Amino acid sequence: MDAAALWQRYQDWLFYDAGLGFYLDISRTRFDNAFVEQMQPRFDQAFKDMAALEAGAIANPDENRMVGHYWLRDPDLAPTAAISQEIIDTLVHIEDFASKVRTGVIHPPDQEKFTDILSIGIGGSALGPQFVAQALGPDFPPLEVHFIDNTDPEGLDRIFARISERLATTLVIITSKSGGTQETRNGMIETKYRYEQQGLNFSKYAIAVTGAGSSLDKMAHSEGWLATFPMHDWVGGRTSELSAVGLLPAALQGIDIRSILGGAKQMDSVTRIPELKQNPAALLALAWYHAGNGKGEKDMVILPYKDSLLLFSRYLQQLVMESLGKEKDLDGNVVYQGIAVYGNKGSTDQHAYVQQLREGVPSFLSRSLKC
Repeated sequence: MDAAALWQRYQDWLFYDAGLGFYLDISRTRFDNAFVEQMQPRFDQAFKDMAALEAGAIANPDENRMVGHYWLRDPDLAPTAAISQEIIDTLVHIEDFASKVRTGVIHPPDQEKFTDILSIGIGGSALGPQFVAQALGPDFPPLEVHFIDNTDPEGLDRIFARISERLATTLVIITSKSGGTQETRNGMIETKYRYEQQGLNFSKYAIAVTGAGSSLDKMAHSEGWLATFPMHDWVGGRTSELSAVGLLPAALQGIDIRSILGGAKQMDSVTRIPELKQNPAALLALAWYHAGNGKGEKDMVILPYKDSLLLFSRYLQQLVMESLGKEKDLDGNVVYQGIAVYGNKGSTDQHAYVQQLREGVPSFLSRSLKC
């Protein structure tokens, strides 16, 4: 394809949203018009299915659950008034609690203020808050945040060595939907032991983010923990960042969670437009399907060129691979499909493995996104 044709194709397939300041370029994926026409009925069905999901259709047949993380940023979309009100009430509770902690109204025993947060979770309960803290957190947050997301004894020792002198002013967030996740429970037990070693009453420092009625929820109430926040049944771990899982630690760090929710709502509205060229999610799906023959035969490479987005590729690994990596499709057919995601920081790693991406095995697909 000559330069003029490439330029025309770029103009034809470039997506840009002025309100979001968001660009998406899929023009170098070499699908043709016949492929687009062939895929159009599938996209028409996908747009209908998405509308049904937001209306409360059962999307997880194995567990008979709705999937409604998008209601978190637009409660008016929730299928019942009760769910809508619960979202609103939880957000107000988060903001009120975080404000009282930051200003010292809620404080540790015999201390003026909390100085640190120790967040204990695994998977989406850890990676989302970590990503947001690095991407959006202020240089000097009112509370410095630390994460336990593994059971490595040396890693635990390193974290507690960092905060040992401030343990008496460290707020602990335990995040587990079921309350029975073993790695999170182990982290909680070790943390509780460290507090007891210093003669501190752990319950005066602890918060639970968990499902209503879970074993963790019952423990928090029976022991008189500082607070509990809900993990909704209709929010999966990998999409829980805009629930209390992510909003609570973000608010405690002084991050404007209303702005995050507003931006997510705006992106949601763009990705619900039932027109292929006006919908960036649909455009990405088209490109991925074509490049991987609908089976994920190519890997996805993410290279953010911004230091604060270092964890973006790890976040997408979990989001994409856990969502799409399936043995069977919804009809029960064995498909063994998914998309492998990997990446790192662009400006550093373009001098390392990008060499293979440019000249080695053509086993990946990449997209150009700019915000």
